[in-house]
Amino acid sequence: MSITSGSGPVAAEELSFGNEKQGLEAPVLTKGDDDYAVGITADGEVPTEEELKTLRRVSDKIPFNIYTIAFIELCERFSYYGTTAVFTNFIQWPLPPGSTTGANFGQGQAGALGLGQQTSTALTTFNAFWQYSMPLFGAYIADSYLGRFNTIALALGIDILGHVVLITSALPPVIKNPDGAMAAFILGIITMGLGTGGFKPNVNPLIVEQLDLDHMIVKTLPDGERVIVDPHLTASRVYHYFYLFINIGALVGQISMVYCEYYVGFWLSYTLPTIMLCFCPLVMLWGRKRYRRVPPEGSILGKAFKLLGLACKGRISINPVRTFKNIRSDNFWEAVKPSKLGANKPKWMDFNDAWVDEIARGFSACAVFLWYPLYWICYNQINNNLISQAAVMRLGGIPNDVLTNLNPFSLIILIPIMDTIIYPGLRKIGIHLTPLKRITAGYFVAGCSMIWACVVQYYIYQRSDCGKYASGYLDAEKTVRCPNVDISVWAQTGSYVLLALSEVLASITSLEYAHSKAPKSARSMVQAVCLFMNAIASAIGFGLVPLAKDPLLVWNFAVPAFLAFIGGTMFWLQFRKLDQAEDRLNMLPPATVAAEAEDAKEVKSHA
Repeated sequence: MSITSGSGPVAAEELSFGNEKQGLEAPVLTKGDDDYAVGITADGEVPTEEELKTLRRVSDKIPFNIYTIAFIELCERFSYYGTTAVFTNFIQWPLPPGSTTGANFGQGQAGALGLGQQTSTALTTFNAFWQYSMPLFGAYIADSYLGRFNTIALALGIDILGHVVLITSALPPVIKNPDGAMAAFILGIITMGLGTGGFKPNVNPLIVEQLDLDHMIVKTLPDGERVIVDPHLTASRVYHYFYLFINIGALVGQISMVYCEYYVGFWLSYTLPTIMLCFCPLVMLWGRKRYRRVPPEGSILGKAFKLLGLACKGRISINPVRTFKNIRSDNFWEAVKPSKLGANKPKWMDFNDAWVDEIARGFSACAVFLWYPLYWICYNQINNNLISQAAVMRLGGIPNDVLTNLNPFSLIILIPIMDTIIYPGLRKIGIHLTPLKRITAGYFVAGCSMIWACVVQYYIYQRSDCGKYASGYLDAEKTVRCPNVDISVWAQTGSYVLLALSEVLASITSLEYAHSKAPKSARSMVQAVCLFMNAIASAIGFGLVPLAKDPLLVWNFAVPAFLAFIGGTMFWLQFRKLDQAEDRLNMLPPATVAAEAEDAKEVKSHA
């Protein structure tokens, strides 16, 4: 697929993603041609092509409003991860003898429904699929009707209701009836998914919309150094610290809730996150007149897909190779620009060339996300199989699901290090680690984390008294638990730390990439497509459920590792040319800015 600049007379040639053609000049945003003849660009003006190559790039200041929205996300993620952290034990293990809450009061394994590892893996996988499918619906509502702020407010109310239903599934009178508890549990996670669907795709764009700068400018620092203030670096920094807030919420929620489950019961593990979630509407009420709120502009999906259909017209063949080459041709989008069609353009085409560029860039971003399911398959092992693996190891008095907190704990350490030391250090020595390079590295690191888990599982089988049935075996139709293997649960540390590093590289960057490449009127939808990749990973995960049992658990971790390495390799082979065009894509003006520039130029010519 290709995309062109379309930013006025300077767009002399196409920018193709499918070949070596890279002849596009830097697009003009608000400056006249005469400005580029001046040797030194004034502060606040768009940098020249030479300055883009030579000046150091810095981020802009982050306003206070962004931190308040990040606090909302912290509370919401506390509520989500605090509850999901105990789902595996709630479903997999039976109610301990004499317990009415699921707790074993620090003396053994907490549990409730006793449905086994396969059922627990299937239900937690379904929950992930549901939670990451609903953002498509929430994004459509926000972009088309309610706007991001109002959609978030409504979603929080639905989410709170879902948490209340979840609490009922773990109350002592209900938990002793597995069928009733299961019905309330499923109703709760479905309702929570509706709330999450309205919240997640909209909070990410809302937070970056509080930034003032939307294009690169030149600035002179107090020490006299001239730098480029890059809004995309600012957005990257915002998303890094936004992700930091997410993981502070996840870490505190998970640690506290697994101990609540262990010593008190599941009802408390579901109640405290609900209370935390109730802080979110209060902050939204405070910010209703303080946040920058972009009104809904109506869905662009209809026109976007009409434009895609028009671009594909005459290019689809029964030969898939020919179809692929046709779609990646140099003039795929250029041929359907209004200026090219002239009098032949359809009636629904009421936009300019720059709008086509925005849509093309948005489709390119969505194409980048298509390989992400192979990454998320690795990450999703945190939600079930790594917890189950820990349950058969030497725990040393801690709950089996507490070690998952190594993931957010590692992120809290890694994010500031990457943002303040690693990335700036690389930029100072001339290495610009672009988003697509970071994402590629993230795939390989995620694959290494699964190899670590695979090796741990191999040694569990080697040292278990039950051999390859370390989780237990059937004896006269009764499950017999084996003694825990004499391998410390801290042997899992490598898997969690490597997954955290992969998130910094791939997951945070996906949020940044979705924002920077999406049309302004479809930012929520592009974020939703990015999140939906996790739902696809969950659907693929259903196909791997048969591996989530003894004696196949080594393969259960080996297969995701293999898929991650394949995904990273194919991702880079497909998008390495797109990586070369990163700056040019980021410099494309919004359609509204381009339209205003064209109108101003026309008025000037008439004058």
